Amino acid sequence: MDKPLSMNTRKEITKRYAAEYRRASKKGKGEMLDQMVATIGWSRANARRALAKARTRKGPIGLPKRALRKPTYGYNTLKVLIHIWNLAGRPNGKYLAVTMDLWLPKLEQYGELDKKRFTPEVRAQLMGVSGATIDRMLAPTRKALELKGISTTKPGSLLRNSIAVRRAGDEHERAPGFVEADLVAHCGPTLVGEFVRTLTVTDVFTGWTENMAIRNSAHRWVVEAMTQIQARLPFALVGLDTDNGGEFINHALVNWADERDIYFTRSRPYTSNDNAHVEQKNGDVVRRHAFYYRYDTALELGLLNDLYLLVRVRLNMFTATKKAIGWRANKYGKNIRVYDKPATPYQRVLESEVMTKASEKELAELFDATNPAELTRQITRIQQELIRLAAAKNTALISDPALLKRAKIDEERTEISRAI
Repeated sequence: MDKPLSMNTRKEITKRYAAEYRRASKKGKGEMLDQMVATIGWSRANARRALAKARTRKGPIGLPKRALRKPTYGYNTLKVLIHIWNLAGRPNGKYLAVTMDLWLPKLEQYGELDKKRFTPEVRAQLMGVSGATIDRMLAPTRKALELKGISTTKPGSLLRNSIAVRRAGDEHERAPGFVEADLVAHCGPTLVGEFVRTLTVTDVFTGWTENMAIRNSAHRWVVEAMTQIQARLPFALVGLDTDNGGEFINHALVNWADERDIYFTRSRPYTSNDNAHVEQKNGDVVRRHAFYYRYDTALELGLLNDLYLLVRVRLNMFTATKKAIGWRANKYGKNIRVYDKPATPYQRVLESEVMTKASEKELAELFDATNPAELTRQITRIQQELIRLAAAKNTALISDPALLKRAKIDEERTEISRAI
């Protein structure tokens, strides 16, 4: 029996065939494959794969090297793009692309761009870059930290039967004014004790979002925060949708809505997709800006509200979002969402023509007077102060076994109460 060829011998034979195989006709390639099968003992498919691999393997095999395409976007463009992306709050590429005509003129106006790097050529490239290209260029600089928080939603069954249920898919509003609301707990690693919550309110039609930190989830603080948020909205509040938590399903908030002729609905139990708009903001706005630390002091409460006043302007005036406008069937017959072109909530509110002249003038003056780069610097300063105040406290909580054990018991009780 003949001794089988070594792997090095097989590679050498494949190398000799590789250059000729590339230039051969279809018939010639077939003959070479037959020779390799007879010589080496491979199948035709394996011989074909080996030849393709040999053509791309490093080393002189007599093939001309393919010239690399000159990059379209240079280093200066990348550095300026990273700077703008950071100032904009690190949005998705497709959202940054559609708001580039907002950010570039503003940053030029206030002299926030590096004059040595920001040339006319770089400006033209940034104004024309696509969202997909932005994501590819920024991929090496993205550093995402995924953390998991704790849910504190406890069912409030007292008034459930008297509040209408709103389901996912019913949310295609045709005008601003119908909002979704939710609470986010800043409890850190444990539910023990009292801690700050953030109330998030998002308009379904425009995406306009307001946030306010409150002392705890007591009814009085929720009602007080809703009153202030209603006054901030640039349009009339006509509808309110919440989850089934006891902080919302109570007489105080129901009476507050009745007094203002606000239509009150609730989602289905255990169906967070019914509140998809505000649930998305909980992560993209609250957790991104306020993190997962524990905040439980008056100073931290005040800093959070100062932070949200700044985030409100950057989010609603300079950050694009897209909105679901319907459904369509794909080629497989499955229904998929249809979205409109990304736009900022401020642009959507202007297009809806529901604002009073006074509100329209106020927002226009705010937009003209805002330096978005300074806005981001102020946001960062408050975030750093919050981290300084909370870091040591959170580390101590994590290292305390007694607190963690008690927190686990509280979570189990919460799950039991939901099942009842």
